[in-house]
Amino acid sequence: MKEFFLRQKQVLFFIIAGGVCAVVEIATFKLFSVAIPRILPMETDFYGIHFPFSNIFSTLIAIVFNYFLSIWFVFERGKHSKKKEFAYFMSISFISTILSLSFFQVFFRFLYSNNMNLGVFVLSPEILSKISAIVLVSVLNYSVKKKVIFNG
Repeated sequence: MKEFFLRQKQVLFFIIAGGVCAVVEIATFKLFSVAIPRILPMETDFYGIHFPFSNIFSTLIAIVFNYFLSIWFVFERGKHSKKKEFAYFMSISFISTILSLSFFQVFFRFLYSNNMNLGVFVLSPEILSKISAIVLVSVLNYSVKKKVIFNG
């Protein structure tokens, strides 16, 4: 079992870093999704898009946080200069953000219409949609970042 974990160390660190970033993204999304509609009521349905600013701001915070966790704990640097590495990371993250926002809209409109009561706490449709979008996009992110940005 120890050998398996040593061979899969990078994947495990990616999962841990991703989990931490997901918590940051979900927590900031929750804060923004409560605060922004008080200032900008159309945030809950901005021309058919639900919580766009909350999604964008929380995702940006998580992306920057994820970059630092990735270079400190997950991937080996050196494939590109620091500037190129950061530019590639942000470009891929931008594409991932568009995918995540799209998945969020699909999940929010078509899949999650009710709260999910877990006994200890209740997950709202927007939080369930956010979690689902994060999980789906994370699989793609690992593969692309490993092959394109960082040393495998």
